[in-house]
Order: sequence, then C-alpha cells, then structure tokens
Amino acid sequence: MLRKVGRLFVIKTRIEAFLIIYALALGATARGAHYLEQYPGFGGKLLFLATTGAVFMAGAKVLDCLKYEARDKAARAAEAD
Repeated sequence: MLRKVGRLFVIKTRIEAFLIIYALALGATARGAHYLEQYPGFGGKLLFLATTGAVFMAGAKVLDCLKYEARDKAARAAEAD
C-alpha cells in the first residue's frame, strides 16, 4: 500500500515536471514580492532574483533527471534483451 502511495510522488513525464516547475515559480514570485515589500530597494530585488533563479536551477535539474532516467530505462531494456 505504501508503495502505491509513494508512486504518486514520482515525476514520470515532462508535463508533470513542467506543472511542478510552474507551481514552484508561482511560490517563488509570491515570496519574492514579499521580499520586495519587506526589503525595499536593491536588497529586495536581489532576493527576488535569488528566489526566481533557484526555480530555474531546480527546474533544469528536474528535466535533466527525467532525461537520465529515460536513458537508463532504455539501457536496462536493451540489456535485458
């Protein structure tokens, strides 16, 4: 039963990855807007940039991992044949 629940939290397709990245970006921009209110000026802009930059880096890593997993799965299938 736990294995079935655990499969819900596995990113399997690029569409799922893009939806997760979109959700992360929404949260990051909301947090960045909060930083702009809390720290007006250059410091707030830097924090806003840091929150959005983190989403870009995390999104790239998620997409790279999907490519790696697909390549690994194909190699295992070829090895089994």
